[in-house]
Order: sequence, then C-alpha cells, then structure tokens
Amino acid sequence: MDFLFQPETYISLLTLTLLEIVLGIDNIIFISIVTGKLPKERQKRIRTIGLLLALLFRIGLLCIITVIIGLKHPIFSVGSFAFSARDLILLLGGLFLIAKSVTEIHGKVEGEEHQVKSSKSKAGFAILMQIVALDIIFSFDSILTAVGLSNHLGIMISAVVISMVVMIFFSGYISEFINKHATLQVLALSFLILIGFMLTMEAFHYEIPKGYIYFALFFSMVVEMINLRMRKKEVAKH
Repeated sequence: MDFLFQPETYISLLTLTLLEIVLGIDNIIFISIVTGKLPKERQKRIRTIGLLLALLFRIGLLCIITVIIGLKHPIFSVGSFAFSARDLILLLGGLFLIAKSVTEIHGKVEGEEHQVKSSKSKAGFAILMQIVALDIIFSFDSILTAVGLSNHLGIMISAVVISMVVMIFFSGYISEFINKHATLQVLALSFLILIGFMLTMEAFHYEIPKGYIYFALFFSMVVEMINLRMRKKEVAKH
C-alpha cells in the first residue's frame, strides 16, 4: 500500500484519467449519433447504458489483462503476414466503424436517417448492440494504453471509472450539441471513418499516431464553430 503515499501514483492517475477521456471521445461521438435516432425521452437512458457497459467491459478486461496481452500472439499467417486475435478484432471493428459511418452519412444525405423510429423497441435494442460492439473495440485500445502507463490495477481501474463518470456527465451536452447541427454530425461521422481506418491499419501493424487524428478533429471542430457563428450572424442580418 506504500504506492498510495507516493506523488507519482496521483500523477499517473491524473494522466491516465485525462488520456482515457480523450480516447473516449470517439465512443461518445458514436453513441451520440446513433442514439440521436431514438425519441428524445429514450436517448439519455440508452446513452447511459452504453457508457456503463463500456465501463464494465474495461474493468473486466483489466482484470484479465494477461489474457488481453496474450491476444497479441500470432494465430495464423497469410503469406508473410501474421495475424493475432487482437489484429482480427481491430480489423473487424475498423471495417464495422467505416461501414456504419458511411451508411449514416448516406442516410443523412438521402434523408433516410429517421426510418429507425418506426419501431421503437427494436430500434433501441439494435442501437444498444451497435454500442456494445464498438465498446468492445474501443475498450481494447483504452486498456492497452492504460497498461502502458501504469503497473497498478487499482490505479488503472480508478482512472477508467473516473473518466467514465466524466463522460456520462457530459455525454448529454455533447449529444445535444452534435445532433442539433447537421454539419457537425457529418464532421463527427467523418472523424469516425478516420478512427475506423486507423483501427484497420493497426490490424496490419501500421501504427498511425493518434495525436494526428485528434488534432485534425480539433482543428476541424474549430473551423466548423467559426462557420456556425458566421451563419448565425448572416441569419440575424436577414
């Protein structure tokens, strides 16, 4: 228990918590967009369930971290390329995220995004299953990052719990803001396509620094915020 009285412990906890929040942005964006199809009174409930499931997945994966690390070992090869279980999970997750995001963009362009509201119970279950699938993929990335920054299971679980509480608190505001502006939805979906592409490349052992993607998102969001402000001024003039 001596590590509880060491300053490095709390620095590690703060760093890991902030990193978990940053890595959770793509999860919140995806959840916000897919739950935006549901009636407003059901959105918060499905969002909260989705994020709580993500929390349970991450804590569960941390508790079997030796198994997760073992997933990096090759299980079969195609030519000179060796695939591990982790590679397959990342590949399937990346392709799913790309396909889902492209489909969502197509639906918005063609005006088909509200069709899911016709069957509320089936829509809620289908959306929750999509969230669960992405939770599993994003959890792997989150857990492997946590392991790289800390050796204490307690610190890693604490960071995951704190970051998830923060994300649950702010998810409603983020969801409302994204779903209020169609251009932001398309921008967010484009960002998810980038994340899907990154996961696919990682499956083939091509590491793309995540900082580039998150900076691109931040820069695009700043530009879009300026555009929204300018459009409001134009509307006010007329």
